[in-house]
Amino acid sequence: MVDVIAELTNNLKVSNRAGKAQVVLPYSKFRESILETLKAEGYIKSFSTKGKKVIKNIEVELEYDNGSPKIQGVQLVSKYSRRMYTKAAEAHSVRNGYGSLILTTPKGIMTDRQARKEKVGGEMLFKIW
Repeated sequence: MVDVIAELTNNLKVSNRAGKAQVVLPYSKFRESILETLKAEGYIKSFSTKGKKVIKNIEVELEYDNGSPKIQGVQLVSKYSRRMYTKAAEAHSVRNGYGSLILTTPKGIMTDRQARKEKVGGEMLFKIW
């Protein structure tokens, strides 16, 4: 069984540190919604879906700041063996606001800042900085 979130975050982090311009991932709606959130936060430049019907991929263009990778680190919070949930008021900032906590909520996938603003809690997926 493949952990979709672990595969996605690890591929992004490793490819970013290796200096690659883009990375190709298998398509799923869940991955696409996570990537939309990461794009809005500025961790990736853009992404696009390639392929038809069953065989689809997502091409992700990675973001760099003056040659240094935008994604410095990723830490999984929820795992298959242990799911971690939080209330809106308890969704703390990551690295004093320099990072983001990605949550899945009834209103979709969002960051800790958006969750506090919308006053909605959910499952904590991962921290990124």
